[in-house]
Amino acid sequence: MADGGFDDFDVERFQQRVDARITAVERLQTTLSSLVGRARDEDGLVSVEVSARGLSELELHPKAMRLSSGELAERIKETMRAASDDLYRQMNRAMADALGPEGDQSKFLDDPEAVLAQVREAESAFDRTAKDVLGELDRISRSLGL
Repeated sequence: MADGGFDDFDVERFQQRVDARITAVERLQTTLSSLVGRARDEDGLVSVEVSARGLSELELHPKAMRLSSGELAERIKETMRAASDDLYRQMNRAMADALGPEGDQSKFLDDPEAVLAQVREAESAFDRTAKDVLGELDRISRSLGL
């Protein structure tokens, strides 16, 4: 590690980026709390709305009462899954819009091995950085005679 490894670190620029990220996350929290996933079964007998808090609306057309209890339960579950999927897609879009490509959470479902590789890479980068920082602190301690 070269001496003065932190000499070119721009604290002001770093703080601006952190502030911008915090603002984006605050806006994202507001957006996410207002999203509603919606779905309707193919016959229009069951309508469902879900939010981040769970089921927010369940409407059953009067004709839905003609279904057996098992059929109605299955329709409700399928429609809830579809509404949850709709909410998930909206949340993904909002996160990608607010946080950029790294905000897209679908990659966790699409390619878990790639995510694990990224985690390992991040862990390795952290280890290298920690080693560099400890080396720099050791160098400073030696130069101060501590």
